[in-house]
Amino acid sequence: MKIVLAGGGTAGHIEPALAVARMWRESHPSDQLLFLGTKSGLENQLIPAAGFELSLIPKVIIPRKVSLSLFFAPTTLTRAYLEARRYLTGANLLIGFGGYVSAPAYLAARSLKIPIVIHEANAKPGLANRLGALLTNYLAIAMPIERGKLSNALMTGLPLRADVAQSLRDSAPDWAQARIKAKESLGLDVNRPVVTIFFGSQGSVALNKVIASAMKTFTNSSIQVIHALGKSNPIPPANGAYRPLAYIEDMARTYLASELIISRSGAVTCSEVNALGRYTLFIPLPIGNGEQKVNAQSVVSQLRGELIEQNQFTPEWLDKNIDRLLQNSQIAPIAGNPSDLQATEKIVALMESALVKETI
Repeated sequence: MKIVLAGGGTAGHIEPALAVARMWRESHPSDQLLFLGTKSGLENQLIPAAGFELSLIPKVIIPRKVSLSLFFAPTTLTRAYLEARRYLTGANLLIGFGGYVSAPAYLAARSLKIPIVIHEANAKPGLANRLGALLTNYLAIAMPIERGKLSNALMTGLPLRADVAQSLRDSAPDWAQARIKAKESLGLDVNRPVVTIFFGSQGSVALNKVIASAMKTFTNSSIQVIHALGKSNPIPPANGAYRPLAYIEDMARTYLASELIISRSGAVTCSEVNALGRYTLFIPLPIGNGEQKVNAQSVVSQLRGELIEQNQFTPEWLDKNIDRLLQNSQIAPIAGNPSDLQATEKIVALMESALVKETI
């Protein structure tokens, strides 16, 4: 069979798709797996590196405000639809994860009468998946959605990366010992709290500036800091227990080693800190449709995190609240949450069900 996966742009769309593709390849090794993406998305690095085929279609952006881009959107959508239709010809199933590439893929699959499965990672769905949900009944969600057709979808959770899932399984017998071992393996002092700071693969210039201005808060205390600034940002010199990096290579062990995480609240980040984290300060991205603020609510409701608006996150606020945040981490559950551990299996089962039902 030929299975097409649509989801690109950010890790929030790509990582779940890759987890599903890997499991499908394990259970259906003779099938062809083809990803659809755009030339500007992160998929151009992640998907070929994972050993999967990637084909590109035009990027369709529907502006939220009236602009020149809105005038050209129908033409771009038509081109993307025709390209997606070309790649989908002969396919047995399309599974979409949202993002710029998904909407034309959904329309193309419907025109070819190809079964469509949709997975929505965010608590507040994007436009592409809201559109796609009107074209199929095979719907999966990572977290509760309040309204629309996706509110009645199968709750699967969000597929975890292999290293996060394995760390979750390995840590389950003794979480306290697992967290100590993670610190030791990263060369950290097991007797001093660890604060890990990251704002996505590209980082955030504005938030990195706040951290730079708050350096006294970190260097005048017993805190150990791991700060991933993003691959496109300059890396400052290390300062005492402050450890700056472009990118955190061993994310699973870093989650385990951290008493406090300071991060955005994208769907993948929320899922991973839910699985392995202790306590998290979420700073939602102030643009978009507000999904990041909603994504974090599940972790916050477990008393394992809190939210702050970006314009409130200042060096003064951090200096005033860092001790309180670390105290909250000490009373938070030491164990991670395994709720997403079977997500990939559930999505693969939904795909298999769609294939069976649509071919009868």
